[in-house]
Amino acid sequence: MSANKIQHKVNHVALVVDCSGSMYQHQGQLIRVVDEFVAGLKAESDILGHETRISLYSFDHRVENLVWDMDVKHLPSMRGLYKVNNGATALIEASLKSLDDLGHIWEEYGEHSFLQIVVTDGEENASGGDRRHDGDMTILRPWLDRIAAKMGALPGHWTSAILVPNSLAKRTAQNYGFPAGNIAIWDADSQKGVEDAIGTVRAAATSFLRGREQGVRGTKNLFAVGQDISVDEVRANLEPVAADRYRLLKVDKETEIRAFVDSHPGVTYQRGACYYQLGTRVQVQPDKDVIVVEKDTDRAYTGDAARNLLFGTGIHGTVSVKAGNNPKLEVYVQSRSVNRKLKANTRLLIML
Repeated sequence: MSANKIQHKVNHVALVVDCSGSMYQHQGQLIRVVDEFVAGLKAESDILGHETRISLYSFDHRVENLVWDMDVKHLPSMRGLYKVNNGATALIEASLKSLDDLGHIWEEYGEHSFLQIVVTDGEENASGGDRRHDGDMTILRPWLDRIAAKMGALPGHWTSAILVPNSLAKRTAQNYGFPAGNIAIWDADSQKGVEDAIGTVRAAATSFLRGREQGVRGTKNLFAVGQDISVDEVRANLEPVAADRYRLLKVDKETEIRAFVDSHPGVTYQRGACYYQLGTRVQVQPDKDVIVVEKDTDRAYTGDAARNLLFGTGIHGTVSVKAGNNPKLEVYVQSRSVNRKLKANTRLLIML
């Protein structure tokens, strides 16, 4: 290989969206927020100097490719492309088809990575035909075997993730082979559920693109935040909090937040003044501030840019996130609850 050859990064993103009848209530909003998701991919790719190409699929009991591996800079609106139909849910077939299609991309030149994200508000009931099979194992078993084999054989530079409507669907997705860290739950019944879901997807895609800069080409922990930022980035973009304006307290056992704070001399619980350490998955609402803390020095940083640094620019809704593994930094999220349960072996940051 020539010493001066440019090995540019190419990201192939496939967004696979349910268009079965139950998605009708979300149709207009979904079009808007997917357009915003694509705009976010474009903005982050421009910042990083990546080439990002996107494919869009919709599925009910049929699977349809709407856009194939197009540069995000040229992608038109989803309006006129995405339409909800009165069909069932061929979830496995749609997941397999998008992966199989991406497998035809030639990877000889450039450093390629693949990211598939599936969004559904229901469970599999139609793969392999145009009629509902509703869990008939004689029909479903071959599809279960196919997707488990496909997921188990994905190369390390491939990432497959899914948003599902509840914990039962999450367990089912794990049985299909989706890694637990690449499954998030969204509220398919709320008015703002789609916006929050795409916000979660957008934050994950931002994290994925940034991880590429650190040499990470695939992940089994997509819906985590903070693992892809450095101390230098935090210091350059966020505002330091004066050391006399906050305290960090160690939480030794699970306890309620107000009782924990009031048990320490010199501090009293005040709504909005406490920030819990991000750990397992939580919903972070758009009005919640975040703080980043250096582990070695306990220096804290915050500001208007903190959410953008962690979740990606232009994300205005709720995001479903958990803490990524960062040896240098911890993330803290504002709480306004008087009875939030603090987890053992974490810390609580209190603004004074």
